[in-house]
Amino acid sequence: MANRHRGEVTAHLNGKPHTLVLTLGALADLEDAFDGEDILAVAEHLQSGRLSARDCVKIISAGLRGGGHPVTEAEVADMTVEGGAAGYVRIVADLIAATFSPLAAAQDTTPDTKTTPPEK
Repeated sequence: MANRHRGEVTAHLNGKPHTLVLTLGALADLEDAFDGEDILAVAEHLQSGRLSARDCVKIISAGLRGGGHPVTEAEVADMTVEGGAAGYVRIVADLIAATFSPLAAAQDTTPDTKTTPPEK
């Protein structure tokens, strides 16, 4: 069973449950896959909502490898998931949320530095 506190999600690929997690190594693979962007740029790219099918293959592949499943991107591209294309998008969205939600929450707690003039 996946542990969301460790960024793990469960996805049913080819009819079988798999644990996916974007470990530091998996994130490094994604940095390379997305033209050497740093980890924050990768997070922003993933959370932009504008992902291609190729992006989904890269993300799911990295998550599977991080979860201990030695797969290639070609193998992932041939996998089936319930719900078709929407099913792949749900997996990616769930994995991104499990990985980066605490990061987003931490960024949201930054104090507002704007000052308002005192009322007269």
